[in-house]
Amino acid sequence: MNDLEIRSIEHWLDQFEASIGRPLVLKDSTESTNDDARKAAALGGVHGAVFLAESQTRGRGRSGHTWFSPAGENLYLSIILRPNIPPQALPPLTLVVGVCVARAVDLTLGTPGKARIKWPNDIYVGQDKLAGILLETSLRGSSVEAVIAGIGLNVFATVFPPELRATSLHLLGAHDADRSKILALLLREIGSAVRLFERQGLAPFHAELEARDLLRGRPVEINGIVGISVGIDTSGYVCVQSPDGKLHQLGSGSVNFREIAALAPSASGAAE
Repeated sequence: MNDLEIRSIEHWLDQFEASIGRPLVLKDSTESTNDDARKAAALGGVHGAVFLAESQTRGRGRSGHTWFSPAGENLYLSIILRPNIPPQALPPLTLVVGVCVARAVDLTLGTPGKARIKWPNDIYVGQDKLAGILLETSLRGSSVEAVIAGIGLNVFATVFPPELRATSLHLLGAHDADRSKILALLLREIGSAVRLFERQGLAPFHAELEARDLLRGRPVEINGIVGISVGIDTSGYVCVQSPDGKLHQLGSGSVNFREIAALAPSASGAAE
């Protein structure tokens, strides 16, 4: 029996009293669930509508990277969100969605605090990537028209491309890896978190974000800045202290882990 079905998802949405998740569109295959959601949003798709696929042929992550999307193994979904906030307040929403994914992972694994957030948009367990998030925004003038929250979560996958260091809920020992249930649990978390974010911004999530911060205390390179990550501030910026003691606050960028030796002025580090 397929563990990802509209009827089963709706059952779990009711059980968890999720405020988003309807309507649901589930395809056997699509190019990109983010594209499906974006097109629906342009035609008036409502807040909380969800677009799913068993596989994607052109799934994508940040910076145009391809998202590994084998059929029937994982969760590939995109949600139409219509938050009532100005565009300048939007960037930390990616981290809020990350907190929600991490919570759903912990609840599924039964291991509180195990899922970590790699700023700005990845979920890790240990040193292996478990999930990724891609938010794409449509503006109308100076207002937010819609945010498309795309999420890929590895559930049953056991084989990954050699260039990926990844894991799945199954490989991590999840005994209740029902994709319909996990999806509904995730949507419950996101639905309530978005409304709280509208009212109070990142502040209610910041302590948990700090506790889950994968980068904190590690040598990193972000946008050419090399140093030690010292945390994520209340605006969602990652803070990197360079060898000269200067503190850099970065709002976007790709993270490379560096060797400790890279912090010496004459050394070069290996990017992961």
